[in-house]
Amino acid sequence: MAAESPLLLSLVEEFVSGLQDSKAKDAATGVKDGQFTVLQLVEALGQSLTSSQPHTRARGVQLLSEVLQDSYGELTEREVELLLAFYENRLKDHYVITPPVLRGLQVLTKSRKLPPGSAVSMLRSLFQDVHVQSLMLAERACVYNMLINLMESREDELKGLGADFVFGFVQSMDGERDPRNLLLAFRIAKNVILREYSMGKFTEELFEVTSCYFPIDFSPPPNDPHGITKEELVQALRAVLAGTPKFAEFLLPLIIEKLDSDVQSAKLDSLETLTACVGQYEHKDLAEFLEGLWTSLRREVFQTSSEKIEAAALAAITALTSCLSRSVLNSDSEDSLCTFLDLVLRDCKHHLFEPDLKLVWPSAKLLQATCSASYRASHIVTTAVMPPLVEQYNSRTQCSHRRTLLEVVQRFIQSAASCQSLDHDESLFSAYKDSLCSMVFSALSESNSSLQITAASVLVSLAQRPGLLSDSDIELAVDHLSRLLLTDEDERVSLAVVECAGALAEQHPAAFITKLIPALKGEMFSDHRQTSELHSHHAVRRRCLSALAAVSVRASVVKESTPVLLEVLSSAHADHARFSVDEVVHACLSLQGIAERVEDDEETSRCFHDVIIPRLLSLALQAALQSEGSPGHRSPLVEEAVLSAMVPVISTACSRLQTAFAEQTASRAVSLFLDGDVSFLPDNFVPSRVQLLQKQQEEVSWRQSQLVCLLMACVCSLPRSVAVPQVERLLSELEQLSCSCSHPLSYTSAAKCFAGLVNKKPQGASLDSLIQGTMKRVSRELDRPSSALRTQAFTLLIWVAKALLLRYHPLFSVLADKLFSLLDDADLGPMAADSFSLLMGDSADVLNRGCHADVRIMYRQRFFSENSAKLVQGFNAAPQEKKANYLKALSNIVTKLPKQVQVSELPALLSLLLEALTCPDEGVQLSTLSCLEPVLINPLQVLIQQLEALVTRLLALLCSPAMKIRIASVRCVLALSHFPAHEVLPFRARILRALAPPLDDRKRLVRREAVQARAEWFLLGSPGGR
Repeated sequence: MAAESPLLLSLVEEFVSGLQDSKAKDAATGVKDGQFTVLQLVEALGQSLTSSQPHTRARGVQLLSEVLQDSYGELTEREVELLLAFYENRLKDHYVITPPVLRGLQVLTKSRKLPPGSAVSMLRSLFQDVHVQSLMLAERACVYNMLINLMESREDELKGLGADFVFGFVQSMDGERDPRNLLLAFRIAKNVILREYSMGKFTEELFEVTSCYFPIDFSPPPNDPHGITKEELVQALRAVLAGTPKFAEFLLPLIIEKLDSDVQSAKLDSLETLTACVGQYEHKDLAEFLEGLWTSLRREVFQTSSEKIEAAALAAITALTSCLSRSVLNSDSEDSLCTFLDLVLRDCKHHLFEPDLKLVWPSAKLLQATCSASYRASHIVTTAVMPPLVEQYNSRTQCSHRRTLLEVVQRFIQSAASCQSLDHDESLFSAYKDSLCSMVFSALSESNSSLQITAASVLVSLAQRPGLLSDSDIELAVDHLSRLLLTDEDERVSLAVVECAGALAEQHPAAFITKLIPALKGEMFSDHRQTSELHSHHAVRRRCLSALAAVSVRASVVKESTPVLLEVLSSAHADHARFSVDEVVHACLSLQGIAERVEDDEETSRCFHDVIIPRLLSLALQAALQSEGSPGHRSPLVEEAVLSAMVPVISTACSRLQTAFAEQTASRAVSLFLDGDVSFLPDNFVPSRVQLLQKQQEEVSWRQSQLVCLLMACVCSLPRSVAVPQVERLLSELEQLSCSCSHPLSYTSAAKCFAGLVNKKPQGASLDSLIQGTMKRVSRELDRPSSALRTQAFTLLIWVAKALLLRYHPLFSVLADKLFSLLDDADLGPMAADSFSLLMGDSADVLNRGCHADVRIMYRQRFFSENSAKLVQGFNAAPQEKKANYLKALSNIVTKLPKQVQVSELPALLSLLLEALTCPDEGVQLSTLSCLEPVLINPLQVLIQQLEALVTRLLALLCSPAMKIRIASVRCVLALSHFPAHEVLPFRARILRALAPPLDDRKRLVRREAVQARAEWFLLGSPGGR
């Protein structure tokens, strides 16, 4: 039948005799299209397959295997059976035929039509007739892939072979060296173990054939196309070695042996493998090796030279202890856990009582590692070490020794907490709680600051364990913390005490409500008029304010602490000599901290909505009105620093309000500023109607108009789902104020508020009309050089532009073009260049994700890609005196881009960046250097072409008057040393001369960078160097 197909005969002839490999693809296409079948192909290959020339037979088999590669899915079971019989027979043929035979068999193992019993027949032929390790790499991979395919599809048949399958695999793998094939072989071995194939008497052989690679020592070649890493091989081998307890008697001695190695990576691999394998073992698998394992692990902690190895050894001890803790004891069996812990306690316990020696901490770490493994281990260890530790603490007099012992105790508390069982409600340390409290309170009473800091940290650990602190202990702790806050002037102690108070208040709020808050309030409102005490009293007040913020996590505490902070603001308003502006700002920062950390529930929302926000608005409004009426009395609350500190308090609170409260807050704030509705304000001593935004017969006072920053905090931080009432009227008034007011804080805050509302306004004709109207007004002012309101108009322009950029609004391009055109403006050019930093940067008080602004991803990259060409064109067309503005704008844009974008995009802007290095503006120089440094690490060809200009400009900056520029320029010069040696060697002498003066720089940081850079340049081209 094949003879009637000239096409098929022609294809066979051209492939076999003509050596045209492409004909295999044509033959495969013919089979797929139904022009002929696989069996017809076999008939056509008859003469080739029976040829006396091995190479001819090999070409015939190769053609058949390559055709099967694309058509094995259409074979019938009978065809598969015939092909298998053919291929198995060919395995006995000449060795040159073996590779294509193996490729054909691999293809057939993928077929779903494999006849029953064929897998066994195939493997018997393979293991009997083929010596796998004498094959080339690709053919060995074929064998491994055959085994993987059959393990997936014919597992039961393979298991029927019993241990013969494992023996055959061991023979096939023995001696494998290629990492690609090792990954396949490790995968097969893992399947053998995890799928419970019978290993029989070949268990040790399977271990030996895989463990000979342990620990993995592999360094991939540079530019490896296969991408195989050492970590992949390590993990694959570890999965085999740690897969079964049957390997324990062979693996554990091997790990003990490898831990004696001087190679750090071998030690680390051994420790991590031990940690992995003991998770699969039982105590009986470990019993005879415990002493040897302990000796090796102890040495790695006592004599460690690497933190990684120490951490891995401790993790192994924890895993080992955990394994022993899982043992089920019989009446006649030995308790392996007690045996192991006896070894640990014997070698470590006595070191704990020598707090001036270096083995205290290694011993403590080892004991703590066992504690963290299980409740039972923790109970044994703490029972053994806690009583003598307490006794040692009480007998020691040196503060350093006491501090060390306290730190050791704290580590034990933390370690035991990680294994506290749900079945054991009582803490392991309950029996020692009186002694522990006595230790902590005595340490807090000492004058040594380090001991006090440690005691505060231990107190936190005790508070986090249920049942270790009684109510009386908490009250005593609060008394100690109050005393330290009010009397100790050490900044480190204050920070530790504040942190401790915050942690305790979260667990035990009642004591802080009744004792700490009244004590802090009394101290803050006491009079210290003597000049000698004034500075100290200010410091105490700041500590008190920080503590009030730290303890205010629970709603019950917030209700008591926030009135104290608000009273500070009220007192400062009533008597400006009572509290300084700095203290008032600190009180606002404390309120902000409370707003950020407090529990997010209805009770706290109500507190901020009903009390804190109205009170802040009331105080600010009263201060503004009274300062106008009484010029001699100027409340601190009208200061810009205080108002700027109030903004994040209100903004953070409003951003977290529940929806109902948020809507009511928006309504109140808008009514106050548009209509003068003060009915919701407490302590209302202001006129029933005030006009904060509307024009009066006389210009609105700046003290009132600057309050618009508080309006911004209220309405611009609300979720986008909350509708702002009278928004069109509000936007109109804000636009008017921002374009007509002469007070900087007032018109800037109005512009920010306008932009914040525009950013959240729904897309549509209304928004487009608003933006176009605003642009007309802004352009009218900006296009008149004589206008006194150009700065105000520009401020509104940049903030609206930012609002639109963040949300990808189409009209942003109009505003961006206007900004670029202003770079040529004689008066506003420098300001326009600076504004790109604001445009690309993050804003703290508005237009950020915390305020629920509409911020799209990658808006910076989008702006850069759409506008960088305009910037380059503008620079090229600008007169010389205006080029600096373009360079500054470019620097401000590029600095804010992610590093990855900088590295990919900066080469195209290199000419401008080189110009920027000559710009007299130090800010431009510094930002340009920071952009260049990551690009220089992996230089592109365009940088090498500009090397002369780059070196010249960098060396000129080595003598800059600004320290940061000198440091950055030295770092860039260092990066140049890693360019191709033949490119930079001509500059070596010149650069070494230029780096000599920085070696004597008056700043140590500059000298340090210069030493490193000059050393690298000296090594360049030198014997032993690069």
